Amino acid sequence: MGHADTLLAMGGAFVAAALLARVGRRIGLPTIPLFILAGILLGPNTPGYVLVHDPHELEMLSALGLVLLLFYLGLEFHLDDLRAGGRRLLAAGGVYLLLSVGAGLAFGFALGWGTSEALVLAGVIGISSSAIVTKILVDFGRLGSPETKPILGIIVIDDIFLALYLAALQPVLSGADSPAAGALQAAKAFGFLLVLAAVARWGTGIVGRIIATRDNELLVVSFLGAAVLVAGVAEEFGVADAIGAFMVGLVLGSTTSGERIRGLVHPLRDAFGAIFFFAFGLAVDPGDFPTVMVPVLVAVLLTITANLLSGVFTARLYGFGAEPAARIATTLVARGEFALILATMAAAAGLDGRLAPFIAGYVLVLAVLSPLASGRSSLVARIMPLGSREADSTPSGKG
Repeated sequence: MGHADTLLAMGGAFVAAALLARVGRRIGLPTIPLFILAGILLGPNTPGYVLVHDPHELEMLSALGLVLLLFYLGLEFHLDDLRAGGRRLLAAGGVYLLLSVGAGLAFGFALGWGTSEALVLAGVIGISSSAIVTKILVDFGRLGSPETKPILGIIVIDDIFLALYLAALQPVLSGADSPAAGALQAAKAFGFLLVLAAVARWGTGIVGRIIATRDNELLVVSFLGAAVLVAGVAEEFGVADAIGAFMVGLVLGSTTSGERIRGLVHPLRDAFGAIFFFAFGLAVDPGDFPTVMVPVLVAVLLTITANLLSGVFTARLYGFGAEPAARIATTLVARGEFALILATMAAAAGLDGRLAPFIAGYVLVLAVLSPLASGRSSLVARIMPLGSREADSTPSGKG
């Protein structure tokens, strides 16, 4: 592939992402499913104009997008938020994970695609999308609503589970030769995570002094270099590169430069994150959708059911009525970036080829359904087995 072709592919991907982001804003949909759809339509697996013939052509940009997505999530993550929530928040998050991940694991084994595939599906179905959930809360003006704190708290617990889950999953997907080799690989991975966690707990002062600078250009080069370097080292230790980036974000977010880094990385995250979703769409063959249509619909129904049950439990725990319960359930049903990260890992590990079209279809359906249902939460509230309470009358924006 020549330099001109490379530039055309990169530039076309960015322009397509920008145009679709504008469309998404106008019609009230999150951009993630639109970015994936652009990749599908402009890729080699659909008729018409092909912008990128080989998905590997955008592999490095896609990897950078993944690193930046998780790095930003680490910047936003605060253990103080979890501690402030107390036992109620732990109970709400624990029940959410138990219902969603449990349903995903049972569904994965019921499909019969394989044990590794079932473990991947547990995460795909079990973990909500922080990006889409946050966008829904902002778009509908619900940041000040009473149910928003438990929603964000559940997302935080999701993120903690994700870090541990990916660290445990990586040795399984890498195909260790024996149980002893797998245990050693897992020990190396968790050891590396413990080192990063220790730095996050006790080393932020030193790291903050090292990275501190008034020059924005130097700060960008420093945090970007740190995120990418640690992501690469994490891969060497058997930890997903995304989790290495997440831990760097966790460390830097607690430094005196954390607020500036959040502002500087935001446009980079959006731009390269769009390429990550676009590149995923390139690898999806719509011709495979009919083979996974039934599993996708079953998984969507399972996810909705688990979220409705979790919404009712959380509402009872916090003393909310039917309307906040419906908002909790419909907002958290979104699936997005984490499912696609797992799809990328599964493809790299050579797992069942049906996983990619299944995950793409599943994410597309729920990423569109969640904001639509959340905007009509009053209709969903009618089926919630909860009475009207004081929290229902609290203003919550458009929803």
